[in-house]
Amino acid sequence: MLGGGRDARRPHGELVADVLAVLWAAGEPLTAQQVKETLNQGLARTTVATILTRLHEKGTLVRSRPGRSFAYAPVEDAAGLAAGRMRRELEKEPQRDLVLKRFVSSLSEDDEDVLRRLLLDARQVGEATAEAAAEPEDGA
Repeated sequence: MLGGGRDARRPHGELVADVLAVLWAAGEPLTAQQVKETLNQGLARTTVATILTRLHEKGTLVRSRPGRSFAYAPVEDAAGLAAGRMRRELEKEPQRDLVLKRFVSSLSEDDEDVLRRLLLDARQVGEATAEAAAEPEDGA
């Protein structure tokens, strides 16, 4: 039988998500103590420091040392972090076309429209960049 403490544990990743949410909302680097105080969940500072250190080691956070303690800031916003996870998962799969096909077929019509528009915009930006690079420089 599981003990009461074990039943009270959070779902995997929930605390990490809470820590990241605090850092994104802050808009500036925070120390483990500042994150702990903002979370206001009765956590030990060492627990928060461990999470911050692991996120730094994974490349999710950057850290600086403005005083005696490290201060942490996210490398990317929430959307950038999710996009990075999606890209890494896609890179693991040898049948990328099949993964993309299944992903696209699972999208809502609205999401399909957004994706279609984004792909078109990206193509237009790429074409404009290529055209600009091909133009001779003035005074040449």
